[in-house]
Amino acid sequence: MSIQHTNRSIVRRLMPFYLLTFLLFSCTNDSYEKGEGKYSLIQADFAELTINSEKYGISFLTDEGDEYRLNKPLTASWIETADTIYRTALYYNKVEDGKAEVHSIGIMPTLCPKEAKEFKKLPQDPLGLESTWLTRNGKYINLGLLMKNGRDDVGKEGIHSLGLALDDVKENEDHTHTAYYRLLHDQGKAPEYYTNRYYVCILLPKENRPDSVCLTVKTYDGIVVKKFKL
Repeated sequence: MSIQHTNRSIVRRLMPFYLLTFLLFSCTNDSYEKGEGKYSLIQADFAELTINSEKYGISFLTDEGDEYRLNKPLTASWIETADTIYRTALYYNKVEDGKAEVHSIGIMPTLCPKEAKEFKKLPQDPLGLESTWLTRNGKYINLGLLMKNGRDDVGKEGIHSLGLALDDVKENEDHTHTAYYRLLHDQGKAPEYYTNRYYVCILLPKENRPDSVCLTVKTYDGIVVKKFKL
């Protein structure tokens, strides 16, 4: 897979499908000591991580709109692009006003809608849909997914593939527009022995932005449709 290197933009996969293995990667500090101070409690958030010219993370902006500078720059194996922004999930605690210490961080799988005709196949293997929500800034739709997995004879976990098809954009009676998205899921050769929880997000378009989104997901309990007013 190739990566789109866009200055000061979200780094995302260019290929139609995102291969999903696991969510959290570790940064340089994997553990923490819980203190009793004002800022001692660790927090978990989805955020945009700002990367400087030396490929170090220096600050992040949470989905709730809170911005923090890092008390020390961080790096990770997946940070490949300088002067950009990565979509991440992270654990951190506040060390003082406006600053935070990150304890664990991982790149968050980000799906971008592509017209259905761009896909060679449109797999819809079932999965579990635990939660969906629109971020406060209206930039993303976050999804909590439950996927069945297992290990093969040599102990390797199966790999799932995810994509997002844009089936149509329709004009409503009030002249607003609704985009119809369909979550694509390829179970591949992954066994179905146990269930893992994953979080992924949908990056909503800036240009030709619809007024609402209708998302269809095939689950083990049938087809689920979620609607979001943007």
